[in-house]
Amino acid sequence: MPINRVHIEPFKNLELLAKKVVEGFITGLHKSPFHGFSVEFAEHRLYNTGESTRHIDWKLFARTDKLFVKRYEEETNLRCQIVIDTSSSMHFPKDAEINKLQFSVYAAAALCEVLKQQRDAYGLTLFQDEITKHLPVKGSPAHQKLVYKTLEDLLELNETNKFTSAAMAINQVAEVIHQRSLVIIFSDMFEGNAHNEELFSALQHLKYKKHEVVLFHVTDKSKELDFDFENKPYHFIDLETQEEIKLNPTQIKGQYIKAINTFYEALKLRCSQYKIDFVEADINQGFDTILYTYLVKRSMMMK
Repeated sequence: MPINRVHIEPFKNLELLAKKVVEGFITGLHKSPFHGFSVEFAEHRLYNTGESTRHIDWKLFARTDKLFVKRYEEETNLRCQIVIDTSSSMHFPKDAEINKLQFSVYAAAALCEVLKQQRDAYGLTLFQDEITKHLPVKGSPAHQKLVYKTLEDLLELNETNKFTSAAMAINQVAEVIHQRSLVIIFSDMFEGNAHNEELFSALQHLKYKKHEVVLFHVTDKSKELDFDFENKPYHFIDLETQEEIKLNPTQIKGQYIKAINTFYEALKLRCSQYKIDFVEADINQGFDTILYTYLVKRSMMMK
């Protein structure tokens, strides 16, 4: 079973924290939750009469009128790029035990530990309205230390007026990753309805590049999805624009929930259509619980 977050908070070093978490649930997995992409195209060779026609390249035959067979080479190691939204909206809720960015950092660190135990290579990309830091996939100990240090620095990040453009950043990610990879995204994906189609198109761009994509949709479900506030006046401040408004949440709750549910369901539908793993990541459940549940589900599906 996963280790509760309160048991690991004394660890200030993120790598030690990640090891502690992973030790707590790795034995509960039926098998490795991640694996390398089994084969990659290598070259063509002439077809030999009598052998299987399974790997004949018929498109090449149409152009050359000769039979060629595709040859493949095994690719045993996984390449994983972890992508984290560091825009100001990810600092919600302010002054809470854990916010969305901290949740993402802890979960990402634990994933790095899982990948390290599998001897897989990983990298880290941070974005706001565009990519702000990109550490390409590597497997060296020095690179792993750099990734953990970068994640640790995020725990101290407390920036305002940092806007989100997940669509632009994800398109950039699709272009800078040159080899087929597992791309794991942590983001609330909040950009405003005007940019939804651009966001969906960017996710499709990643799949077009033949990456496997996992989206951890990080939210404070009670506040951001259920709009669960008391029946009294509140002073709301947009963390990205600093725009302020005073109102009683009950006045707009129905309208808000309708709008957020429309976006939420559209996002889930597009992920399903594009064969992207969509993970509901409510920060109130604890990063270890969310991660463990997903990894168990994934490892069972790979039987």
